[in-house]
Amino acid sequence: MGLNERRKVKELQEVTLPGRVKEIEEICGVAIPYEVDWESISEDPEAMNFMDNISCHRLNMALRVLCSDAMGKDAVRESLKLIKLKNVKDEASRKVVYGKGVLEMHCNYAIGLSGGFSDNEIRKVLEDGL
Repeated sequence: MGLNERRKVKELQEVTLPGRVKEIEEICGVAIPYEVDWESISEDPEAMNFMDNISCHRLNMALRVLCSDAMGKDAVRESLKLIKLKNVKDEASRKVVYGKGVLEMHCNYAIGLSGGFSDNEIRKVLEDGL
């Protein structure tokens, strides 16, 4: 991993993800941490550039809809405990699943929006599991 990649990982770890966790706390009343498979993403500069928009931003949009009332906020606060992100290289490996308090998103970040999931898809997966 080169200098630029190390800088981007540091930015994601120290600025971007903590900012998104704070945003989640504002939306649903509890900070839900991210766990990133850094090995899967750190060698792919394009993936690092798109991870925030494809997963974090879309998740927060989904949470805004889910947490639009007290019942939704309570359900998310009581159930969602961790968000796991992983970069994958092919379409067949893409997935978004929720179970046992963990939302997992495996996306092909390097190809942009088509490598991830829409906020409606993320919301539906969460909604079905809450």
